[in-house]
Amino acid sequence: MPCGWSARSRWNWQLLAIMHTGGHWQAVEEVRSKDMETIGEYLQTWKLKLSTTNTVSTVFHLNNKEATRQLVVNQNNQTLPFRSEPKYLAVTLDRTLTCRPHLESFRKKLTSRVRPLRQLTGWGWGSGKTTLRTTTLALVHSIAE
Repeated sequence: MPCGWSARSRWNWQLLAIMHTGGHWQAVEEVRSKDMETIGEYLQTWKLKLSTTNTVSTVFHLNNKEATRQLVVNQNNQTLPFRSEPKYLAVTLDRTLTCRPHLESFRKKLTSRVRPLRQLTGWGWGSGKTTLRTTTLALVHSIAE
């Protein structure tokens, strides 16, 4: 593990997130590029390879004037791709950390699963409680967990 870094549990490089706060974009880009160099040295020491297709850079901020700004982070003379809405631990994050895109996709999935339940209940007739409960557990709970 690079000098100055600590970990309480096993290090899983697939889930690594590096954060930095700063007032100027150039300073943030320089610090991120230096961090990527440190990670590159560590990986090279242990003969590991960084997945450049899964490694992305992103920025979380509330400055609407800079909403389209893309962070330029280099690793081994390659610029890492920028994603404005990356997925991290199966959650889609956005610039303002409201998780709105994640919640919208979650709502769409739930809506498509709840629609058959509404049809099963009906107005003049309907399925029994056990059928509805079983169907709800099978269709909705698998997504909601």
